[in-house]
Amino acid sequence: MNVKLERLSERIWVFPYEEKRDRPNLSYIKGDNWSLAVDAGHSVDHVKDFYKALKEEDLPLPKLTVLTHWHWDHTFGMHAVNGLTLANAKTNSYLADFKKRLDEEGPKFFLAMDPSIGYEYEDGKPVIVRTADTTFTGEVMLDAGNCPVRVFQAEAPHTDDSTLVYVPEDKVLILGDCTGGTFPDWKFDKELGNKLADTIKDIGPEICLPGHWNALSTDIIIKDLVEGEG
Repeated sequence: MNVKLERLSERIWVFPYEEKRDRPNLSYIKGDNWSLAVDAGHSVDHVKDFYKALKEEDLPLPKLTVLTHWHWDHTFGMHAVNGLTLANAKTNSYLADFKKRLDEEGPKFFLAMDPSIGYEYEDGKPVIVRTADTTFTGEVMLDAGNCPVRVFQAEAPHTDDSTLVYVPEDKVLILGDCTGGTFPDWKFDKELGNKLADTIKDIGPEICLPGHWNALSTDIIIKDLVEGEG
């Protein structure tokens, strides 16, 4: 299956999510000087498919990949990405802990966590986990060349290590999975949902991109958070 990039705005493209293997959206932001990706994918195969789609559009490979949170479908392709990787310090700590468990126990427990993982890693593909090259705490501003990018931590119901990425010139906010409930029971904390809704209101994006769904208007995202639907 040859998945194509979808253009979201002037400077942003999306490699679309896939339900069967629980692959999230991988975003690509093109500056005048260099480009960055948001999230590192589920596996080396996910990264290869993403990069193939970039090359088909004559887009240069990202020099930096930013992680939205530690979960495997967003990070376990990190060893295969081009350039450097950036995560908040808490995300890196969770990845280090998970890597230690894999080293000690092997991948069996991980492969049994969800059917989608088995599909992604079928035929005995190795599970490789690494930590990010560099970390931040709170917020960092990047400029890829006439393209400022705000990378910042936010309180959110999905995990306590959520990072959001905002491109103000395009008014696009990349959310990762932060609007959802917690894995594996998907319980939704309404207080954290309201806090995230306030954060998004303060930013004022026109487009919000969830991790595993199509881009949505800010009004729809905020409505779902306030109503506790994620």
